[in-house]
Amino acid sequence: MDFKTKICQNCKIEFNIESEDKKFYKKIDVPEPTFCPQCRMQRRLASWNERKLYKRKCDLCSKSMVTIYSPDKPFKVYCNKCWWSDNWDPMEYGREYDSNKSFFEQFYQLQKDTPVVNLLNTNSENSDYCHDMTQTKDCYLVFLGGMSENCSYTTWSGENKDCMDMYKAVNDELCYFCVGCSKCYKLFFSWDCLECHNSAFLYNCRNCHDCFGCVNLRNKKYHIFNKAYSKTEYEKEMEKYDLGSHKTILDVEKRFKDFHIKFPRKFARIEKAVNVVGDDMANSKNCQYCFNGDKGTEDSKYVLITGWGLKDSYDVYDTGYFVTRAYESVCVVERCDRMFFDNAVWTSRDVFYSEGCHGSSDLFGCVSLRKKKYCILNKQYSKEEYFEIVGKIKKQMDQMPYLDKKGREYKYGEYFPIELSRFGYNESIVQRYFPLNKEQASKQGYNWYREEKSNYETTIKSKDLSDYIKDIDVSILKETIECQNSDCAGSGVFKIIPNELKFYQKYGLALPRLCPECRHQERIQQRSTIKLWERQCMKKGCNTKFQTTYSLDRKEVVYCEKCYNKEVE
Repeated sequence: MDFKTKICQNCKIEFNIESEDKKFYKKIDVPEPTFCPQCRMQRRLASWNERKLYKRKCDLCSKSMVTIYSPDKPFKVYCNKCWWSDNWDPMEYGREYDSNKSFFEQFYQLQKDTPVVNLLNTNSENSDYCHDMTQTKDCYLVFLGGMSENCSYTTWSGENKDCMDMYKAVNDELCYFCVGCSKCYKLFFSWDCLECHNSAFLYNCRNCHDCFGCVNLRNKKYHIFNKAYSKTEYEKEMEKYDLGSHKTILDVEKRFKDFHIKFPRKFARIEKAVNVVGDDMANSKNCQYCFNGDKGTEDSKYVLITGWGLKDSYDVYDTGYFVTRAYESVCVVERCDRMFFDNAVWTSRDVFYSEGCHGSSDLFGCVSLRKKKYCILNKQYSKEEYFEIVGKIKKQMDQMPYLDKKGREYKYGEYFPIELSRFGYNESIVQRYFPLNKEQASKQGYNWYREEKSNYETTIKSKDLSDYIKDIDVSILKETIECQNSDCAGSGVFKIIPNELKFYQKYGLALPRLCPECRHQERIQQRSTIKLWERQCMKKGCNTKFQTTYSLDRKEVVYCEKCYNKEVE
């Protein structure tokens, strides 16, 4: 094979630049990376806070707002209304490029001076506690996605209605505590299901209704733990499983966990795809080491979470619709082309090393610009001046690279330095995929956010809540409930909001005992990692090998696609 072996300047481990990689870097005219794929991803994810929210005042109107920037951060933050208004001009913060300083030093100073928006939340209504969302209505603590209505406590949500406690949910309605489910209706406590309704505790089922505790079923109805019943028998048997009781839910969870582990599962969740290596990919082709993508992802590599129509892109996280030729970027949203080393940029093209820009093109090192062209460090230039100066900056970045405290060099072609992230390691999305403690993160040169201890006063402990939902009334809305998890991932307490209580009462579901953040952690533990292992099909007599996210020490029975389809279909 035509490949080059390099040593990662971060972890010092060897990695390969394959022939197709060389063609990609040449096509977009960027240098080959000096960090390995894993270190590049870790570095990108450490620059983005996806779901940790704070209260602080808008630096323009002084009103209290919810934001991803903690109050102690040295950045100017405007509320959504002020940031989009004509009451200020981001071009006022423009400055000449100083050839005596490194580019990254100058850009970081621009970040400190130029106001940023409190949350990425566009064209939304009554959804002040939502981030990285668009066209959202009446939602609360919903992150990453859009076009959802009346949803709460959900991450990665697209076109959902009246759902709660979901992860990776698309076109769902009246669903609760589901992971990786799509086009489902009134489905509870389920994983990786498609077009299922009036059911609960399902895993990897398709087009099933009125089923309970079932695994790998296709086009079935009236099944309980994969056993068929008549409609009358099903309804009578289901009287044993009243999910209005928290104790019953715990008992069913334990039984279902022991039950579903016995069934074979496909080595990867890859559907309608050609030449794809990774997991949780559908309707895609020619994608390597890509995870969580859908609908038209093509010719891409090292991708994590993408919307529809990503093409010709490497090393990106969280892209929206119709993004092409993106590289080393985070949160590139909707109809973007040629996005290099960017963070939170949307509907733009030919943008380099920029953040929070919208509807623009031909930018280099800009922050919070809207509908601008030919700008460097927020300063306007003519077309000829722009390309001339950008060429000089790229050369200067190579001649005067930024050196971080660990001695790592950041020339043109590297993403933003680890130590210049706006967020602490423990605030950013990286903690989900590459968990570290404070000592480990600091040793690697990452920032760490010093969290203040919450001073909320608990009024009731989780263990003292009534077991049955019918015994709960509106007085619960006044309570501050202690999270059942002694090692709580949130603030240690939580409250029940009115819409949430109505949902539990209407559909006969017991109150949760964990806070929203611990429930989120519980859901994402059901998802696979983003690391691949070489394995062989476990079907007796089959020698097919594959790359899978199921490590060798996992208990699951893992089949190749052919053997799995014979078993399930």
